[in-house]
Parts: sequence; structure tokens; C-alpha cells
Amino acid sequence: MAKLRFLEGVDYFESRQTPPGPEASSDSEALDAYSQIVTTVAERLAPSVANLQVYQRGRGGPRIAGGGSGVVITPDGFILTSAHVVAGAQSGEASFVDGSQVAFDVIGMDPLSDLAVLRAHGSGFTPADLGDASALRVGQLVVAIGNPLGFGGSVTAGVVSAVGRSFATTTRSISRLVENVIQTDAALHPGNSGGALVDGRARVVGINTAVAGAGIGQGLGLAVPINAGTRKIIAALMRDGHVTRAYLGIVGGPRPLPPRLAHQLGRDRGVEVVEVVADGPSARAGIRGEDLILEIDGVEVRGMDDVQRLMDGAVAGRRIPVKLYRNGDLIDLEVTPAELH
Repeated sequence: MAKLRFLEGVDYFESRQTPPGPEASSDSEALDAYSQIVTTVAERLAPSVANLQVYQRGRGGPRIAGGGSGVVITPDGFILTSAHVVAGAQSGEASFVDGSQVAFDVIGMDPLSDLAVLRAHGSGFTPADLGDASALRVGQLVVAIGNPLGFGGSVTAGVVSAVGRSFATTTRSISRLVENVIQTDAALHPGNSGGALVDGRARVVGINTAVAGAGIGQGLGLAVPINAGTRKIIAALMRDGHVTRAYLGIVGGPRPLPPRLAHQLGRDRGVEVVEVVADGPSARAGIRGEDLILEIDGVEVRGMDDVQRLMDGAVAGRRIPVKLYRNGDLIDLEVTPAELH
């Protein structure tokens, strides 16, 4: 009899389908809200994300040399992508989710930020809105849109898993760290490079550039941030086709200040000069190895990222003050940064 009552109870609850409690309802609503954000972002950005095929010159004429993704940023066809996607190329073809295909030319690229700007032939394109990655928070929802493995218009979603990362880029003999890189667990694969990383308001906050630990595991995608610094780079590429930078000719790294100096200055770090490039701007100014640089052009520096931020084209060829600490003494020098070619 007890068994019969139990079965009747099962039939009762299955047939009546008692409404879920508040907790289950809340979970359902949260899932719907998440899905709504992702689908809305995907629908708004899909027309702005291009699948790129890159052409290089060969003996028999242009040949396909690779591909990736790109993001339309103006109605007249400027496209933002990763520099490594179009490295060594002058032209290519962009295709969109509506089936249209247009040719493009490479306007300029900057390997030291891994950004490039293309110009598609035609007009009436749908531009994406650029956001500001400096406002991102760990755990914030982001959506990646691109063409992984050639599958156009693919969408993956995840969260910002870390901010403030950096990765090294190199051109010729010059190496540089790309700063404030966004780390996300949104799945990225070959072909996503140059595509959009978008926040919940459908604003592009990053350009997907790499998968950390490729072949080891997923969940460590990296994107170059859209912020005040990279907006300047994008504007320079659109205007001039290249980015002008200055350099000091030093290799350095962060170092704790001696306790007495730290107390005097009210901070704890400076930049130690590890190596001085022979006949470079710093060598000519009298800067030596083991010097501790405290200020450049009146701005405090605590690491080489601070130094890099100050070395834009505006200081090339201009004498600027440098304050440093050497053998117990504070020393003021002037250095003239050279233009980086």
C-alpha cells in the first residue's frame, strides 16, 4: 500500500506539474537574461565582422597566404584587424555574413601593438562601436565574434578572466610589451585573430590576437585592448599608414628604491638600467648601466611600461629631462629620444 501511494504521488506531481519555486524561477530568468545579451550582441556585431583572405604576390600572381577576421570601424570601409593576420600582404578579400565580398588594401600595420588597418573597396558598411577596455572588470561578460577555422560569423561567450596582462611583440630587432592585454575564457581558435571582443552593450573592447598555451588547453584567449593608447595607434594608421615612436636605447626593469630614497620620494619603485645601447640616445646623454631612473619628462616611472607610454612620436628629437639615482646621488640629465624606425 505504501508503494502504491508513492507511485500515486509521482503521478500526481508529474501530471499537475507544480510550478518551480522562487530559486528555480530565478535561475531560469538569469539564463534568459544571459542568452538575450549574447544574442543581441551577436546580431548587432555580425554585419561588422569580416572574414579575411589575405593575398601575397607570387610568381604566378597573387596567392592566398592566410586569413583571419576584421572589424569594420567606419561606414566608408576602414577595417581593424591584427597585424600578424596581414603581415607581408598588400591586399585581400573581405566577406560578410550577408554573402557580400569586397576587395581590400592594407593601409598600415603596427607589429609592436599587433594592430593593422585595412580599407575595403566600396561604401555603406556597418561600423562597430568602439568601447573602452580600461573600464572592464574581472568576471564581466564578453563575446568573441570572428571566423575560427574558417567558420564565418562564429560567436563564443565567456568572461574577462584577467586584466593588465602583457605579451611581447617584435619587429626587426626591437621588442616591446603590449600592455593591459585582456584575458578571456571565451573560446578562441585560429581565424579568430583580428576579430571583435565585445562587451554586453555591443561595444568592441578588444581585438582578439592569440591563444595562450595553444595545443595545451583552451580558456586563455588574449585580446589587444581598445583604450586611449590604442585609439591613437589606430588613428595614426588610418592617417599615415604607420605609427611614429621614440626610443631611449636602454634595457631596464623595475627595482625597489633604497629605503631612504623611497621615504624621501614617497614611492617604492623606479626603473633600473640594465643595459645601454651603444651610441643610442641614453648613451649620448650620459646614462649608465645600474642607474635608477625616477622621472622622464617630469613623469614618475616605476617600470618599462611607464617608459614605453612616454615614448610616442611627440618626444622624438626633443630634449627632455631625466631624473635618476646613481651611487647615492640624485642626478638630472637631458636626453633626446630618437625616432624608432
